[in-house]
Amino acid sequence: MVHPASCLSLLVAVALLATRAAAYPWQVCGTTGNFTANSTYKSNLDAIAAALPGNASSSPSLYATAVVGALPNQVSALALCRGDANATACSACLATAFQDVQNMCAYDKDAAIYYDPCILYYSNVRFLGAGEVGNVAAASTSRVNLQNVTSDPARFNAMVARLVNATADYAARNSTRRYASGEAVLDQESEFPKVYSWAQCTPDLTPAMCGDCLAAIVAKLPRLFTNRIGGRVLGVRCSYRYEINPFLAGPVMVRLTAPPVPISSPPSGLTSPATAAGDSSNSSEPENVENVESMLIDISTLRAATGCFAECNKLGEGGFGAVYKGTLPDGDEIAVKRLSKSSAQGVGELKNELALVAKLQHKNLVRLVGVCLEQEERLLVYEFVPNCSLDQILFDSEKREQLDWGKRYKIINGIARGLQYLHEDSQLKVVHRDLKASNILLDMNMNPKISDFGLARLFGRDQTQGVTNLVVGTYGYMAPEYAMRGNYSVKSDVFSFGVMVLEIVTGKKNNDCYNSRQCEDLLTLVWEQWTARAVSEVVDPLMGGGFSWSDVMRCIHIGLLCVQGDPAERPVMSSVVMMLGSDTVSLRAPTKPAFYARRNSGGGSGGASSVGTSPVAGSSTTASVQS
Repeated sequence: MVHPASCLSLLVAVALLATRAAAYPWQVCGTTGNFTANSTYKSNLDAIAAALPGNASSSPSLYATAVVGALPNQVSALALCRGDANATACSACLATAFQDVQNMCAYDKDAAIYYDPCILYYSNVRFLGAGEVGNVAAASTSRVNLQNVTSDPARFNAMVARLVNATADYAARNSTRRYASGEAVLDQESEFPKVYSWAQCTPDLTPAMCGDCLAAIVAKLPRLFTNRIGGRVLGVRCSYRYEINPFLAGPVMVRLTAPPVPISSPPSGLTSPATAAGDSSNSSEPENVENVESMLIDISTLRAATGCFAECNKLGEGGFGAVYKGTLPDGDEIAVKRLSKSSAQGVGELKNELALVAKLQHKNLVRLVGVCLEQEERLLVYEFVPNCSLDQILFDSEKREQLDWGKRYKIINGIARGLQYLHEDSQLKVVHRDLKASNILLDMNMNPKISDFGLARLFGRDQTQGVTNLVVGTYGYMAPEYAMRGNYSVKSDVFSFGVMVLEIVTGKKNNDCYNSRQCEDLLTLVWEQWTARAVSEVVDPLMGGGFSWSDVMRCIHIGLLCVQGDPAERPVMSSVVMMLGSDTVSLRAPTKPAFYARRNSGGGSGGASSVGTSPVAGSSTTASVQS
């Protein structure tokens, strides 16, 4: 990951390099040494110059890298064209760049050159590896339009800051090409009624790395460009620009139409610490939850993306409202969660979900793209995950055959790793509180992604549990201490995970009846088969053969450990991941599941329970139960 300090140093050399990078195109000549005309280094550089323009222009992302030769004459190079460039213009710009930079920085072993349509950088110092991206800090430059804003400069500066932040955030989070364009409207009576923007990173950076890089250089905006009608910071790994006149050829991805407000005063409610609706207890969340204003997406963009929320684009519908598939201007597919006015998920949960998911980045968590709160709409925008939710496949007798043991194990392991990140590895400590099969989305390769963070809670690093007077979640997946007393912790999520493990292995829903004489829930059924040493009888026969029975039994064993009644007896998720990944880790014997119960088939919803009378095992609906 790009360390913020590395990105912050991108501008350090600007003043020193100004005399060498004064006119367009802007070159930054290096300091790592020189080569001679007939040297091996020159031959390696020529080989890169012959190949890189074509490689970059033929790439969908208009980006290419190359490494030629062996140390000490090895040359590493990077070429990137602006996201709105076409292939012909990209190739021509980079070919010219190789010619110009070798004249302007003659015989320097490292050099960068920046044009409007493209950038080029090469060096004898490695910079292309994951841990080496900060090595290009000194190769950046900044340019400023010296004309000042004279009418209401404070309002203009606020608009520029809001637009640049939104554009940078879109490039980092919402575009696989790490490119975004923007437009903001002040008003027609203003000295400059519109401002246009651009932000871009090299597409090999992760969203977090791109975001860190852009955030660091955007932070210099007030010092460099206050009251200026245009400016740009150009770097090898990330760049941004704003102007009062349009300068891009492609579609606008970020539109800000409302009058801007100062950055220190974002719209009410969008930056408050995450809290569960109706629950003000245990307010231990960090006070520095980042400003999520830059994630706002204009309603017109989402209407265009979804065909005005056309019925043919509807992916599904639940108590909260409908989800629609859409396509953004840059081609990225999205899923738009449109909350109905009567949705069980209120504005509090929506803001909670936004504030939380915006700060979480993991391959097993669904990625939040943005939010729209315009014209009485409440819309959350996520990456599109093509294989819908786990429950729609796992509990369908025909579709379930798609899930062989290899896929099921990958799903179990992926959910475990996502939970480990939430509980232990992220900068935050998050308890999800509503883990269930319908909240596990599957991508095209059947990799699981945990979704729906509306009920999640942030914990302080030293906090072990919370207590709420409003129990919200889904019966059958809720841990007993949470359902009965409102106590929740990471071990509550572990219980829900254990239920899902048993569902995945058996192909059975946790709350259906599985005995003709006694209506037994899944935990009861599996436990009885486990104690009778006949647990193989509940393994889903539709997942085919060719798998290791010991691996399947191990997963059932882990699932039973996770659903024990005493939270202290349940393993933490890092231990679960370790147990899943190694058959040499010994597993202790599980105790009876928390909701071990027997109910007469003709009886009502009640029944004996080891934790007291509770409807938890009798319903699959989302519950909001006052305790």
